[in-house]
Amino acid sequence: MKLTLEGLKDTSAWKAAGVAIPSYDVAAMQERTKKEPVWVHFGAGNIFRMFIGGLQDTLLNKGLAEKGIIAVETFGYDIIDEVYVPYNNLVLGVTLKPDGNVDKRVIGSLAEGIKSIPGDTPEWKRMKEIFAAPSLQMVSFTITEKGYALYGSDGSLLAPAAADIEAGPAAPKTAMGQVASLLNHRFQNGATPIAVVSMDNCSHNGEKLRASVTTMAKEWQKKGMVSADFIAWLEDEDKVSFPWSMIDKITPRPSEEIGKKLEDAGIEKMKPFISAHKTYIAPFVNAEGPQYLVIEDRFPNGRPALEKAGVYLTDRDTVNNVERMKVTTCLNPLHTSLAVYGCLLGYNLIADEMKDADLNALVHKVGPVEGMPVVTDPKILSPKAFVDEVINVRLPNPFMPDTPQRIACDTSQKVGIRFGETIKSYVEKDGSAQALTAIPLAIAGWLRYLLAIDDEGKAFELSPDPMLDELRAKLSGIELRHPESADGKLTAILSNANIFGIDLYKAGLGEKIEGMFKEELAGPGAVRATLHKHLA
Repeated sequence: MKLTLEGLKDTSAWKAAGVAIPSYDVAAMQERTKKEPVWVHFGAGNIFRMFIGGLQDTLLNKGLAEKGIIAVETFGYDIIDEVYVPYNNLVLGVTLKPDGNVDKRVIGSLAEGIKSIPGDTPEWKRMKEIFAAPSLQMVSFTITEKGYALYGSDGSLLAPAAADIEAGPAAPKTAMGQVASLLNHRFQNGATPIAVVSMDNCSHNGEKLRASVTTMAKEWQKKGMVSADFIAWLEDEDKVSFPWSMIDKITPRPSEEIGKKLEDAGIEKMKPFISAHKTYIAPFVNAEGPQYLVIEDRFPNGRPALEKAGVYLTDRDTVNNVERMKVTTCLNPLHTSLAVYGCLLGYNLIADEMKDADLNALVHKVGPVEGMPVVTDPKILSPKAFVDEVINVRLPNPFMPDTPQRIACDTSQKVGIRFGETIKSYVEKDGSAQALTAIPLAIAGWLRYLLAIDDEGKAFELSPDPMLDELRAKLSGIELRHPESADGKLTAILSNANIFGIDLYKAGLGEKIEGMFKEELAGPGAVRATLHKHLA
């Protein structure tokens, strides 16, 4: 069997292989979408193909939509060439269940894959044609938080953004420049309203997207490259809205084992491979079953019936509260706790960590015990049910190839939200956070992780982090077997409100974390012993 429009005609073979295929005419849907596009998405990777594409595929199968989504890449063009074009934009979605079973479906909703190559190119002309279409209701994004960045950490413009501002809207290279240029083209061709929706996993994502697009446009307006009327239209949320959203679904890199099983079932060319940009891609996407998408319901030109595919449509405050529940209490703090201790204890799979009695106790205490008393309740989702699913279904899933090493990336940028917000809530409620044990233990574990020496005394490679050199310099001279070598070395880190959102000494936790860290320095096995002592 081939994952192509022609290959789908052999319906009995797909049924025999246990793969659900679209009930609608994919080719006809693709043609309708190209003529009158309703939804274009920037970022053609795995979470889009499986989750967001899957939502529209559900609506198409139910007869609740007639058109699909146009996928756009502004950088990683190889994904279009290698897993879109050869497979007629079809995706094989594989849901990995905790019991070892899988659900397999062909997702047919991706009507077109475009390499957005600005300038006098057929691709850019097609992009302008799409954005000029009055039928277009929404533009969405999964380009990671970095895709919205115009400024570096020192506050100066990043070179690509500066180049786009200088050159103007004719052929911008950055994603934000391209979006601003294409919205200007839409304004010049009827100014039909539109929703511009970030679906990236970052706080206040709609605000970040709006700020970047409008900043680019305003810089052009200062240079006389776009009109003041365009800026007024762009800043009118009744004309151009930037809804906030919260997205949650783990889509790890494609598993070679899954690829082999698909080929054994008779589906051709399913082997994952490394793209030209050094990313793992495949014609299939493997992912966990649980998924959440909550979107602020601001769509000035209409929208697909996403609520009938399981999306929560609500107001901005509720989106913010759901995001806060997830990131500060119910999921992300647990992930970070497992990440740093998993690296220290030699684990390579999150699911294996959940079989470890000490680590299982750690996440139970970080989330349900210490987080729940101050959790933000968004009302549309139950925090207790959410964290129970995380601990009992999502994290222990042995068929999810997710690693502590991946989650440990950029931890310095995360601890302020993942732990600091709960700490601040305790200080506000009780005057101090001294009652906490598991959260300070997680922070002590992160500092111990930064030494790059595991619990057996062996060196290991740290995951990327923008503050790695700075933090390790402050910990210089600290030695395993010599807890006293840490004296005075942690103060600058633990008192840094830019890292944790609060001075941890003023929160009543600085000395406690220092003590736990020193316990973990005692020698090989001390990390394990410290965990066991404080969680028993």
